[in-house]
Amino acid sequence: MTTHSLMNILRIVSGLILLPNMLFAQVRLPKLVSDNMVLQRDEPITIWGWAAPKEKVTVTFKNKTYRAVANVDSSWKMQLPAHPAGTGFDMTIKSKNQVQIRNIAFGDVWLCSGQSNMVINMERVKERFPEDIASADYPEIRNFFIPTKTDLNGPKQDLPPSQWKAATAADILSFGAVSYFFARDLYEQYHVPIGIINSSVGGTPIEAWISEKGYRDFGDIQKVISQNKDTSYANAHAFRPPTSKSFKPENKDVGLEEHWEREDYKPKGWRNFNIPGYWEDQGLRELDGVVWFRKELEVPASWDGKPVKLFMGRIVDADEVFVNGKRIGGTAYQYPPRRYQIPEGLLKAGKNTFVIRVTNQAGKGGFVPDKPYFMALGEEQIDLKGTWQYKVGRVDEPIKISEGNRPLIAQNQPTALYNAMIAPALPMKLKGFVWYQGESNVGNAKDYYGLMPALINDWRGLWKNKNLPFLVVQLPNFQDISYRPVESDLAVLREAQNRALTLKNTAVAVTLDLGEWNDIHPLNKKDIGKRLALSARNLAYHDENVVYSGPRFISQSINGNKILLTFSDVADGIKSADDEDLRWFAIAGEDKRFVWAKARIMGKNQIELSSDAVKSPKYVRYAWQDNPEGINFYNSAGLPASPFRTDGEF
Repeated sequence: MTTHSLMNILRIVSGLILLPNMLFAQVRLPKLVSDNMVLQRDEPITIWGWAAPKEKVTVTFKNKTYRAVANVDSSWKMQLPAHPAGTGFDMTIKSKNQVQIRNIAFGDVWLCSGQSNMVINMERVKERFPEDIASADYPEIRNFFIPTKTDLNGPKQDLPPSQWKAATAADILSFGAVSYFFARDLYEQYHVPIGIINSSVGGTPIEAWISEKGYRDFGDIQKVISQNKDTSYANAHAFRPPTSKSFKPENKDVGLEEHWEREDYKPKGWRNFNIPGYWEDQGLRELDGVVWFRKELEVPASWDGKPVKLFMGRIVDADEVFVNGKRIGGTAYQYPPRRYQIPEGLLKAGKNTFVIRVTNQAGKGGFVPDKPYFMALGEEQIDLKGTWQYKVGRVDEPIKISEGNRPLIAQNQPTALYNAMIAPALPMKLKGFVWYQGESNVGNAKDYYGLMPALINDWRGLWKNKNLPFLVVQLPNFQDISYRPVESDLAVLREAQNRALTLKNTAVAVTLDLGEWNDIHPLNKKDIGKRLALSARNLAYHDENVVYSGPRFISQSINGNKILLTFSDVADGIKSADDEDLRWFAIAGEDKRFVWAKARIMGKNQIELSSDAVKSPKYVRYAWQDNPEGINFYNSAGLPASPFRTDGEF
């Protein structure tokens, strides 16, 4: 080999070695700093990114140039002066390459976070709010939804890939419903761009959203964080969902083998079942597995061959739906509403066969009551409720997980979501926070008394602004109604959420009248957004004339067999929303045996309670239930009172 050839080979090898560094020398921006982004108005803003160490970076904006030099870790950042509200700005970032960011807006940026009720998008509520979707044309309301990502080891530098999207016809269905209605109310009030950073993950506890520094006073959680950083431990205990290859039920589904979905199948041994309802309530005791449901329905000649919408409420847990032997859709888990399209040409005049295969692995399986069960063609509807036939296709062994052998699910671990989905956004200036979470913490509700203020103080500290408004959605009414005074973990968690009010610039939006007894994901996200916007108008926009809270308990005084309660935030006065006696008040004596009380409104801001069963009352509870349905205690502004108690341990 000649010397010349050897030198050429060395050059090629050197180039291959240097290639990653050459690529990294290209200026790189975080996902948030991208087209259509919204930056916080009226405050100095930070632009940041990465380049080769010691590389010079320039940012050109509004005919001015700003300069920075990348640090040894390749990071760089620079501060731009405050700008008033406005849209349509471009920015150029230049190093060895050049990046153009277009259509930047300056307005108010809100970080909206929590679990599934903050995730649920406008598509999910489109039947409830069709006019709001049809009228969505707000290019200055922009949403950045962060896909789920976890990290147990420490804060990440950047977010997973996403984009800023405008609230227009093309993208409105992807917007979180609560955050959209919240943003729209603010935009219509102040006419400044609104940016939503939606960082939320369904089914996650509050612990996952707090930083490691936020756990300074939580020794037990600090131990968990340290343990999870041990890669060998985390891998050994990690949850691995069953795959089609690894998960094989002991018994086969007879329905699949015999094709019970077929139109020509001849049913044998099927029993009656009333839809909606759960099979454990209709003669099937503690059955986990697969149950098939079948019904023949008459379709009018006017529907022959036409595409039809099918609504099957909600099904626990998974389902597949067949019409005349053809599969028209399915859903893998219990929460989404079942909305399927029967395609053109499938329905026929006269009898049509409908078959639903339902799989359930735990708890009650079947069809959730008080949901829509019908099919529709235009304004015409055919009711699907009533008597169907069922047959068990497969029986599974119940899933058993011992307390000491619970799998490690990363998204439920302390700091895991903060590290990957909050920390990378810290350079962004914010107007405030909106928090809708708590369902996953109901089982350990008392811990929330410490965790809620820990989250608020942690995030305010991380954004270096102890006065940033923090708005909390109190969990709505849910579960079965009890007509006796009872204990309630949901009520305990709501009380813990109220503890946020002890911190400055916080608000709790009471939603005790907006829930659904049978759905942890109530559809009325519009009124939740409106109540949050009222809080923001008062706290963040300093409009002190805006009433944003329902009546708040201040004090009680006892006079013989009566208790007199005094409230703040009554606007022009306390009122009964339906002009009936106020409901859901209970009193007790020293023994804490609560009974329902007669409640009388006394003047503008007081309520008198009494009961013939309690001669010496001492304690009061209001709406201390999972589901105090039909509350009627409001102020004159139409806002409900929060549940409270005077006998609490905390």
